[in-house]
Amino acid sequence: MSSGLHIKGGRLVDPATKTDIHADLFIADGRLVGVGDHHGNGAPAGFEVTSVLDATGCVVCPGLVDLSARLREPGFEYRATLESEMAAAAAGGVTSLACPPDTDPVLDEPGLVEMLTHRARLPEFARVHPVGALTVGLNGERLTEMAELSEAGCVAFGQAHRSIVDTQVLLRALQYAATFDFPVWLQPQDKFLSRKGVAHDGEVAARLGLAGIPVAAETIAIASLLELVRITGTRLHLRRISSAAGLAMIVAARSAGINVTCEVTINHLHLTDLDIGYFNAHARLDPPLRSQNDREALRAGLASGAINALTSDHTPVDDDGKQMPFEEAETGATGLELLLPLTLKWAAEMELPLTTALARVTCDPARIIGTFNKGAGQLKLGAAADVCVFDPQAEFLVSRDNLKSQGKNTPFLGLTLPGRVRYTLIDGHLAYGETWSDISTT
Repeated sequence: MSSGLHIKGGRLVDPATKTDIHADLFIADGRLVGVGDHHGNGAPAGFEVTSVLDATGCVVCPGLVDLSARLREPGFEYRATLESEMAAAAAGGVTSLACPPDTDPVLDEPGLVEMLTHRARLPEFARVHPVGALTVGLNGERLTEMAELSEAGCVAFGQAHRSIVDTQVLLRALQYAATFDFPVWLQPQDKFLSRKGVAHDGEVAARLGLAGIPVAAETIAIASLLELVRITGTRLHLRRISSAAGLAMIVAARSAGINVTCEVTINHLHLTDLDIGYFNAHARLDPPLRSQNDREALRAGLASGAINALTSDHTPVDDDGKQMPFEEAETGATGLELLLPLTLKWAAEMELPLTTALARVTCDPARIIGTFNKGAGQLKLGAAADVCVFDPQAEFLVSRDNLKSQGKNTPFLGLTLPGRVRYTLIDGHLAYGETWSDISTT
């Protein structure tokens, strides 16, 4: 006989199977063991309910999967700690996340990867999937020992925001990765065209006297990467796509048989270079916020599936890093707690089904990480009970007091967004609960 949790009265949404029904969920020993009605029908034989979570009026969906969240450990603990950012992840309904390699020291040694994953092994912590450095120190010169890093837990390899200028090194890196079928995650941005730039090369940058970064910085890098992938057959994931032209190139490459996926950030999905206003450092991002036409193409591309996933691009920045002139301010913004509300806002504006919208932050990114077949990003019987319960009618005020992340800086400060996470479960363990009043024991 098994015993466990009965999540009762909710709207069950599983994007992986396009399920959207009113049903109850049964959890035992950290696993999803049954789907049924509030009378207990659907629970496995011998299941004994020991606690009940009342999800009336709420959506019950898979825990969110984020493709880019900087946890600031090791090396940048003055900006954020593993504890603070994991609390933010849980409050945002995020149960799995990929961590870029630009820590200090860089994730280019197996011991560093093992240390990070060991530190993250607490019941209330999201599952951390490290992205290993493609080159030693991210310097773009010597390849890392990818096979050893993979054994230590790395799910992919990349350069964070840095480029590999030497195309011979880049070719060798992609060949090495292809040999072992390791995914490579790269941000397409030409180092020289983007050098010293701080904003999109357009009317806003010209009016404010800011050095611009042209769209060509992205498209030229995409063209080079796609040609090298065509030669090598590497599995390529393009991070933080920001332009309509770049997206069109990716779509064309896919139609030609090139294996490439891509993502967009919550910032580029909702904002444009106009949001810089009068030197608003919260809008100092990498890549820069681009034109309204670019934003509309990205929104449509995400809706159609041309863009595979939506990411928070969570980058906690302290006040000292933002309270500076725009050109000198640090790039980045907090995002883990905003991923769900901004997904819902985009879905409402695009009039999308909830299954389509939530797919971009659950099962689709899980496929890119490579954990979908293990049950991540879906409500699959027998899989780990990573569950998000949110109230779609409740609102979330983006304020410094409401953010659990140690990084309080985001261009969405002061906005009221739709949707509020009520509970987050990881392996059936309650990682976040806004209130305990809805949970009862029997």
